Amino acid sequence: MEEDRKKFNGDRREYKHWKKEGKSFSDRGGRSSNQGRGRDRQREEDPDIIYGVRAVIEAVRAERPINRIFIQRGMQKELFKELKEELANKKYSLQFVPVEKLDRMTQQNHQGVIAQVSPIEYQNIEHIVNRIFEKGEIANILVLDRLTDVRNFGAIARTAECTGVHAIVIPDKDSVSVTSDAIKTSAGALNKIPVCKVQDLSAVIHFLKESGVQVVAATEKTDNLVYSVDFTLPTAIILGSEEDGVSLRLITDSDLKAKIPMQGMISSLNVSVSAGIMLYEVLRQRMTE
Repeated sequence: MEEDRKKFNGDRREYKHWKKEGKSFSDRGGRSSNQGRGRDRQREEDPDIIYGVRAVIEAVRAERPINRIFIQRGMQKELFKELKEELANKKYSLQFVPVEKLDRMTQQNHQGVIAQVSPIEYQNIEHIVNRIFEKGEIANILVLDRLTDVRNFGAIARTAECTGVHAIVIPDKDSVSVTSDAIKTSAGALNKIPVCKVQDLSAVIHFLKESGVQVVAATEKTDNLVYSVDFTLPTAIILGSEEDGVSLRLITDSDLKAKIPMQGMISSLNVSVSAGIMLYEVLRQRMTE
């Protein structure tokens, strides 16, 4: 160790010469930098994936919850034919990607197919709403429109569980899904709160309205403050994507629009912060009713 200190001694020229010899700081501990990177890649492999044509087909037949299926562009016709037949008339989110993406997801022989499975069972929103009313409870539902950041998703789920949200609704495309990382970020909340993955958020909004649930879109495109909304009524709150907020279609579909007041120069809040403000306003009103 003392020799290493003398070797560098703050002299950049000596450091450059030392680097040219192909060494790294990890060499002093007896481990090559390439070995370290190899172990890092192994640790980073997604635990929520199934790879290989046969394995994915069996997962589909077993009706395992699958977030999406990644298929290699230009996949061999013989392999793809069997997979295509199995997926026919089934509602899975398919994504055709270059082989490089699949290679980054796993170092194993994936045969051009990787399925991202869910560690939870997704729930049916119709059944949940029926149970809420059967129990005589006041609906508190969260709809997430095209959220993409798993950390935001986890933080929102944690707050939702703490404030008594009955269910979280997400779309099956252009959105985060429930993964091991999401569950970890949520501090386990996603194991406790039902999550519903649906094809059409607009159809869910109409169903909720027909069921007697008021739908409130969180958006800055209104003068109506969140504190003026009566959250003692059965309510579903829509929160939008990190990029552009709630989509215009869902804003139009909603019963009410509400915004969080702000006085600073920055025009928007992080979506997980917005979720916390709105959900605790719901809780405050219901506790003081």
